[in-house]
Amino acid sequence: MPREKFAHVDAWVFDLDNTLYPPQARLFDQIEARMTQFVMDQLGVDHARANHLRRHYWGTYGTTLAGLMREHGIDPGPYLVEVHDISLDHLVPDPELAAAITDLPGRRIVFTNGSAPYAERVLAARGLTGLFDAIYGVEHAEFRPKPERQAFETIFAQDGLAPERAAMFEDDPRNLAAPHEMGMRTVHVAPDRLHAAHIHHHTDDLSGFLSKLV
Repeated sequence: MPREKFAHVDAWVFDLDNTLYPPQARLFDQIEARMTQFVMDQLGVDHARANHLRRHYWGTYGTTLAGLMREHGIDPGPYLVEVHDISLDHLVPDPELAAAITDLPGRRIVFTNGSAPYAERVLAARGLTGLFDAIYGVEHAEFRPKPERQAFETIFAQDGLAPERAAMFEDDPRNLAAPHEMGMRTVHVAPDRLHAAHIHHHTDDLSGFLSKLV
């Protein structure tokens, strides 16, 4: 039973995008378009080249921002403001998810490769404001992105979180490898199941999954 597998957990770590809202909202379509435009403006390349670099840096470094910083010395501040200036009109409050998160025993945090101000906007649109003990963006990880283990170590050290008593919920399977190595319980939140050694559980219904744990 899932509940037995989480009996030791007293810290619950949630990714944001496509985890605390359904991927059908397609917020990343807007974010990716703004990323591509940012690359065009900063590097002086055309749309096709910028789109290629955006995907290449994401695949190589974990985020487009990490690639821009390492290969071009881009200032992350303006980037984070620009790419997250999107419409959240497609998001609606989710009382069921709010209730399930509220019932979790222990500490609840959000850790996103986006920025904390963006995360706060998304949580507000989903009716999840005030449910988390802390919200960490990539800026709190010294701009090191998931899936880098050091990003997790930096955040968990700030939070005082013990990985062996924590669970991680993520839509990107790459970002569950380090948590698994650190002793966390890992949950892949996505429409399609992926079988991998570093994934303990899968769900396409986060609210329903969480409700079974308490």
